[in-house]
Amino acid sequence: MFTSIILVALLAAYSIADKDLETFFKDYKIVPDMIDEAPKEKLKLEMDNGLLVGDGVEYKPADMMSIPIIDWPSADPNKYYSVYMGCPDAPDSKDPRWAESVHWLVLNVPGNQVDKGEIYCTYIGPFPPKNAGIMRYVYLVYEQPNKIDFDEKVIDPSDGKAHMNYKIRKFAEKYNLGAPIAGNLYRAQWDESVPGLHKSINLKTTTKILVYDKSQHQPHQQQQP
Repeated sequence: MFTSIILVALLAAYSIADKDLETFFKDYKIVPDMIDEAPKEKLKLEMDNGLLVGDGVEYKPADMMSIPIIDWPSADPNKYYSVYMGCPDAPDSKDPRWAESVHWLVLNVPGNQVDKGEIYCTYIGPFPPKNAGIMRYVYLVYEQPNKIDFDEKVIDPSDGKAHMNYKIRKFAEKYNLGAPIAGNLYRAQWDESVPGLHKSINLKTTTKILVYDKSQHQPHQQQQP
């Protein structure tokens, strides 16, 4: 009987955690801004310095530059997963015309071994522009029905435009992935490390409008009207 009581208590705690996760994604408007249904499991995000991140907490971009180690409760080494990170607030939380900006996309990941998956977008940490406000950075994991021959263009890390307007909802619909099974998010705003990150993808930190110059493969600035 004592064992049964413990089991009931554990199940109750688990259901509360699920409910909190749903509320969390709605409170931060990831549902419905990016996805229609919140994930059931919380994604663990650990940076290479041992820092555990997520839960909507604000972190410095300088601390988010490394690829995180990820894990989630139902990760199965015999199944394949799609791993995504994106920003629904790019380039400005008040004017997210580039939403969502994709920062990481790895497909056909066996279990939680992201390093063995197929990289379609190399990881790029947060790089919020100066004076753009606090931005949301969302991580999602989708369970694939099997290994998929994805018809997706590999994103050139130096091509800033290619990262813009990558809708994870449309991606999931295209491959019938359903709702994400795990997820988490943190927030970040500009700090002194951001100019270097912008430069790495041919973007400049500015309070002006960024216009992409296709002929030169470089953005140029245009004064706001």
